[in-house]
Amino acid sequence: MSNTTESRRAPKAPVAGRPPRTRRRWGRIVLLTLLVLVLAAGGIGYWLYDNLDGNIKDVDIDKAIGDDRPEKLPTSGQNVLILGSDSRAGANAALDTGKVAGARSDTALVMHIPEGRTKAVAISIPRDTLVTRPECTKSDGTTAASAQRVMFNSIYAQVGPACVVKTVEQISGIRMDHYVEIDFAGFKGLVDAIDGVTVTVDQDIHDKSSGLNLTAGTHRLDGTQSLQFVRTRHGVGDGSDLGRIGLQQQFMLALLSEIKKQDLLGSPTKAYKVADELTAALTTDSELASLTKLAEFGRSLNGVDPSSMETIMLPVAYDKIDPNRVVAAEPQATQLWKALRNDTEIPESAKKSPATGG
Repeated sequence: MSNTTESRRAPKAPVAGRPPRTRRRWGRIVLLTLLVLVLAAGGIGYWLYDNLDGNIKDVDIDKAIGDDRPEKLPTSGQNVLILGSDSRAGANAALDTGKVAGARSDTALVMHIPEGRTKAVAISIPRDTLVTRPECTKSDGTTAASAQRVMFNSIYAQVGPACVVKTVEQISGIRMDHYVEIDFAGFKGLVDAIDGVTVTVDQDIHDKSSGLNLTAGTHRLDGTQSLQFVRTRHGVGDGSDLGRIGLQQQFMLALLSEIKKQDLLGSPTKAYKVADELTAALTTDSELASLTKLAEFGRSLNGVDPSSMETIMLPVAYDKIDPNRVVAAEPQATQLWKALRNDTEIPESAKKSPATGG
């Protein structure tokens, strides 16, 4: 079986007692992570921009997709596709304790910032969602034919990030203004740069796949352990991706809290080191691929109140043919995307996902 389509159980019902705002917190972290980048950059001096600019990798989305894209509507605000990739290629291979090759888009969020930029919402697309992949152009110039019933997170490895953008645009009808990818392996250097991140777990975690071994309690994780933490699925909850998503959210909160506590603006040397690690983990669309452009975009979001930001999972239902996979639930998914396109209130019914019991 292909590494990019390895069998996984679809998300199960949420664990009893889990705070209902967890997914909303993940949305805040996406926004605040971008703002942290801007703040860190602001404390290190303009003369270092060239070096940091060279860290940021870019993808020419417009060239790769061409004109086969949704129309940019005057009511559509700004829409950013954010991927958390889990690459085991190149230098990252040495960090891999899970022995799984290739790269996958482990986390996918469509962040929608309405006109006026005073609030935001992020739509999480479960990676096990079956979708129709449109015809796409690969990085080598060859064409990948359209395919049905393709697992969403396999598209990144099989065809590339531009095809992920095109797929999201096709299923949502919304044009993505920007693309931001954060490599999970990049967390290792970032965590080591801030001397570790503290997390608390309420049960022992022993995962042979990720290599993580933690006893219940509070732990200070180094970079390698942090990478294991965000990759862990087995031994958490029912072993589905729901547990891993919870750990990733917990880790990102802890990471942001640690960065804020360290007052990086008061330490230019450390701020530069953190910014260096963070930019090295970034891939963006060509229009954002510089620290200056990222700073401008970050400043444009200053009016967004993180406390009002919401993250909603794309409504999904278990696939009738393969119960280990999910498909977009209708009419909820259509209602959700329509509300984002038109900048209207998202109906409560569009926030309910049959596959997770609502």
